[in-house]
Amino acid sequence: MSKFIKKASKTIGLAPGSLVHVGEKILDKPRVTIIDYDQEKFKEKEVKNVEECFPFKESPTITWINIDGLHDTDIISRIGNYFDIHHLFLEDIVNTSQRPKFEESDKYIFVVLKMLYFDDKEDEIKAEQVSIILGLNCVISFQEKEGDVFNPIRERIRNNKGRIRKSSANYLAYVLLDAVVDNYFTILEKMGEKIESMEDELVAHPTPKNLQIIQNLKRDMIFLRKSVWPLREIISGLQRTESNLIQDSTTIYMRDLYDHTIQVMDTIESLRDIVSGMLDIYMSSISNKMNEVMKVLTIIATIFIPITFVAGIYGMNFDSSISKLNMPELKWPFGYIFAWGIMIVIAIGMVTYFRKKRWL
Repeated sequence: MSKFIKKASKTIGLAPGSLVHVGEKILDKPRVTIIDYDQEKFKEKEVKNVEECFPFKESPTITWINIDGLHDTDIISRIGNYFDIHHLFLEDIVNTSQRPKFEESDKYIFVVLKMLYFDDKEDEIKAEQVSIILGLNCVISFQEKEGDVFNPIRERIRNNKGRIRKSSANYLAYVLLDAVVDNYFTILEKMGEKIESMEDELVAHPTPKNLQIIQNLKRDMIFLRKSVWPLREIISGLQRTESNLIQDSTTIYMRDLYDHTIQVMDTIESLRDIVSGMLDIYMSSISNKMNEVMKVLTIIATIFIPITFVAGIYGMNFDSSISKLNMPELKWPFGYIFAWGIMIVIAIGMVTYFRKKRWL
């Protein structure tokens, strides 16, 4: 349940805007990187002191500041104070259980969302909270750990490919959001393959172990829906905002991003419906296998009933020499073979009848 509910008891009773990290400490030390560029120039570096970011506040070029590691609230506080970021935004940044949302102020647009990835070793979906602050000429992103889906964007900036170096900061913010949403399709593709494989196994070879797998799939789908569902509200808010931080030229890209979000949500709902029906498939498969077993046992028992009757008749120990009613086969030399012949003929006749009725 740690994926759904994170302990936030240490924030109870504190003043609004208090910076208390809620979540797991993943990195020993935060990592701060800066990418500063325009159409002609490009500069990238990793800084040791957060104060090295401050001169870029007034830079006419576009600056992307990325912070990996949220447990050091002092760094978050210093960045917030210098860039004049609202203290409630900072509180949401360090609270990794924050629901994805969109907020705006006079100077900034603030977005929180979940970056998902699939852990092949543990065979489960994991999430990382990503916070993005869009200013006039800067984008500041906050992540829980190193490693993300933004590396292709960094390469495009380094190699001056696409529109990023020619556009303003709001286009960079759009590209970051688009990378996160596009990664959802990769997650859904893997989940779809798992669900399809499980469906085939449920039909062919249902086992009690499948019940635990179905339960895990249900939890993953609930987690996916919880992480993705608020995105529609976020992208819709970015489309409708009247802030001068979002230019008209970027709005059309936001509409395309909204379409991708709706497609992701529709896929999640479809997969949820399939997973919900898996338990019915499991029960039906088990019931069908049980019916097949009972059918075979019933046919075997039905064939042996008349054979048992014949064996019972000839198994009665009556002496025909003193009985008024003789059983002539008792002393007939071919009586044993005759009894076997009757039983074999009965068995063959019943099997032929069952095949004709298509019971076999």
